[in-house]
Amino acid sequence: MIGPRNHEWEGTVPAPRQDDALKVFISNRDSSCDACGEELGRKAWIMLAGERGALCLACADFDHLVFLPSGDAAVTRRARKYSTLAAVVLKWSRVRKRYERQGILVEEAALARAEQDCLADAEVRTRRQERAALQRAELDQIYVEQFARRVRELFPGCPPGRERIIAEHACRKYSGRVGRSAAAKRLDEEMVRLAVVAHIRHVDTKYDHLLARGYEQRDARAEVEDAVRRVLGLWASQPR
Repeated sequence: MIGPRNHEWEGTVPAPRQDDALKVFISNRDSSCDACGEELGRKAWIMLAGERGALCLACADFDHLVFLPSGDAAVTRRARKYSTLAAVVLKWSRVRKRYERQGILVEEAALARAEQDCLADAEVRTRRQERAALQRAELDQIYVEQFARRVRELFPGCPPGRERIIAEHACRKYSGRVGRSAAAKRLDEEMVRLAVVAHIRHVDTKYDHLLARGYEQRDARAEVEDAVRRVLGLWASQPR
């Protein structure tokens, strides 16, 4: 173990290099400042200053800095950029047998500026997400319109306005309904017909009432099959 004067440090203190960031260590042992002599106790924040020894933050002139814990890379990066004086905070891990980064010390104004920048970024991301959502909704509306036109094309006798109701129901996102299938998105005739059949079954027959009375789905469908076929035939013919 190496360290200044009477201080015992866990592991090997990283040797300073000219291109390294300044370092502050959180001690796991009782410590004192070699400059002012103050007993700092355990978990002391100390900076190694060569021949001057281990200094408390006040004697190292670092006590005006604020601590930014690790976790938000964007804020950390910007705060470090904006801060004239900064230091990496390290603590010895007994489990991993190495010093691990806890965060950084930076000027308070630099941290405030970094947080403001990141907040602005978040607002920009929110606006982009909102625009993307509107674009997706617009595309969905186009698809619904196309689906409705296809219903009207295949079933010209469909009562006015029903084609839109069928399209909106069949094409609803995340519904798993037939309108969300790949074939339906190609406006495949069979897929559109299935959507129309489903609508007729629920709206123009007693199908839902049968389900409410406890009928099995298969039996209820068989019960209304003729009624569905009759309505489908009427809708497939040209209106008079």
